[in-house]
Amino acid sequence: MFVGHFAIGFGAKRWAPKTSVGTLMFATLLADLLLFLFVAVGIEHISIRPGITRVNALNLYDFAWSHSLVMDVVWGALLAAAYFLTRRYRRGAWVLFAAVLSHWVLDWASHRPDMPLAPGLHRYYGLGLYNSPLGLLIVEGGLWVIGIILYLRATHARRFAGHLVLWTIIAVFTALWLISFNGASPPSVHVLVTVDLILFPIVFGWAYWIDRLRQPNETSAHL
Repeated sequence: MFVGHFAIGFGAKRWAPKTSVGTLMFATLLADLLLFLFVAVGIEHISIRPGITRVNALNLYDFAWSHSLVMDVVWGALLAAAYFLTRRYRRGAWVLFAAVLSHWVLDWASHRPDMPLAPGLHRYYGLGLYNSPLGLLIVEGGLWVIGIILYLRATHARRFAGHLVLWTIIAVFTALWLISFNGASPPSVHVLVTVDLILFPIVFGWAYWIDRLRQPNETSAHL
């Protein structure tokens, strides 16, 4: 999924108001960030296979260290522990752990059966929403709308820029998501990895910026 992961990051602010939405986004996208880092250094391997699904052309045949359920538990626990040790915010740590695990659940729903349970286990799972554009539009689009609504209900803008930056990033993500439905293939794995590793810091920086421009509502701030 694409905006589905961002939706979890936005929506999670409702349950961890003291945690930056930038950190929440980092948690929801950690598996993908690790994937591209691991591919770049040769730990994991992917290929481009047009038509493998109707929406996504990536053949994810070797990505258990970043995307298996067991490893996502490990990555989530490490991130949550590091966050708790630095912030001492127990609720935020648990929400970050859940956000990391949400990546496997959403990918299980969208991917063809290629989602592993653990490195070395050759059993794969996936409901295959990538082969049903309408189903993906309904499910992921619904998550996106819910995530945005939860974030809007949990925060308010400090000034006009808090509205402008938020709705700009929502518009950009929505447009990119809709464009992805054309099933176009990346020119190469190298280009895909390079572009994504450049975009990740931009996305996280944008999310941290949004959080500085908005503050939790009074009811959320006491959670």
